[in-house]
Amino acid sequence: MKKEDFKPMSADELRNEITAEQDRLLKLRFAHAVSPIENPMRIRESRKRIARLKTELTVKTRQA
Repeated sequence: MKKEDFKPMSADELRNEITAEQDRLLKLRFAHAVSPIENPMRIRESRKRIARLKTELTVKTRQA
């Protein structure tokens, strides 16, 4: 997802999405520690998605 996909979301939706994505990242890291996952780039993509969500949340809270 790109930045434009997060713009119409509200602050609460962004917070929920951040929490869900952090859970996914934690599970990916555990799975990768136990045995190498098929596509380790998913970890990087998940981290970037969290950063994009947090950035958009910061923008929304500063506007309010």
